[in-house]
Amino acid sequence: MELTADQIASPTDAIQRARASTLLTPRFYTTDFKAFNDIDVEPVRAEWDQVMAEYQGDNNHDHFQRSEDFASQIRELPPALKQEFLDFLVSSLTSEFSGCVLYNEIRKHVDNPEVKQLMTFMARDESRHASFINQSLKDYGLAVDLGTLKRTKAYTYFKPKYIFYATYLSEKIGYARYITIYRQLERHPELRFHPIFRWFERWCNDEFRHGESFALILRSKPELLTGGNRLWIRFFLLAVYATMFVRDHNRPEMHDAMGLNATEYDYTVFRITSQISKQAFPFTLDIDHPVFRAGMDRLCVLSAAMDAAKARGGLVGKLQQAVCAVKGFGTFARLYLLPTREHDLPKTIHMAPTW
Repeated sequence: MELTADQIASPTDAIQRARASTLLTPRFYTTDFKAFNDIDVEPVRAEWDQVMAEYQGDNNHDHFQRSEDFASQIRELPPALKQEFLDFLVSSLTSEFSGCVLYNEIRKHVDNPEVKQLMTFMARDESRHASFINQSLKDYGLAVDLGTLKRTKAYTYFKPKYIFYATYLSEKIGYARYITIYRQLERHPELRFHPIFRWFERWCNDEFRHGESFALILRSKPELLTGGNRLWIRFFLLAVYATMFVRDHNRPEMHDAMGLNATEYDYTVFRITSQISKQAFPFTLDIDHPVFRAGMDRLCVLSAAMDAAKARGGLVGKLQQAVCAVKGFGTFARLYLLPTREHDLPKTIHMAPTW
């Protein structure tokens, strides 16, 4: 990775990266908050109460505290690796804080006691995650002013059902990503180039529980899993997978440092996420289809070409960007039309991670 003018070298750079709104960067969301009042958890009451009891037990209340030896384990990284790791931290911070902001806003705008309670717990967890990441950015003199980020980042409107699909998937894929990295570095501690990875095991259990909460919401409203809504489920599955694949392949140094092949890592995460999502969605994507794999690779090539066109600038650069966008849309559409793998929904959801 060649360092460029867009590297993260100051707090201003960090917050600008967090504020960026592209296809690959985490977004802030707003929605029809009043619609959340219509959520009725009675069809899943027993499982709902079990999840709420876990939130109240708060087994991670003491987890997001830095150990005495944390700072001593931070070492100087090669420039390219450092930039990719900082990009990872800023992206992760933005994603976690996005959840915190959204859940707090829902909590403030609803009267539904079950939803209000859930959003209070989830905002609590995401606030801890964002603050913990921000401490690691502070070690590099790059802490992000979260108040400024909340006020200045653009917000995207999502219908409530889009929030359900996207949040469920983002939390579950977050679990799969964190646990895969944690297990790799547990096997190879010599490759753990930053101490934050030691926190990933219990951290990812928060992500898993958040996903369970939205799985229950989806199961309480079965109409969200049938008819035309199946098209939206397919869209969000593909969009989340494609975004992750392209973004991870933009961080080759970071994955190499952890002893991970980016493609193998991503398909491991896809496989875990697909297995978990069978509890909530009536189908999964055929991630082993040759066309799927070729399409993912093509999206990476087109993303790199798009970046090169942006760097070139001028009329030629804009034309090249337009060509890349059209080719990217066509590739995504081809992937979207691939057959899915159907299955019957289980009667109950998984209440604890088993992967």
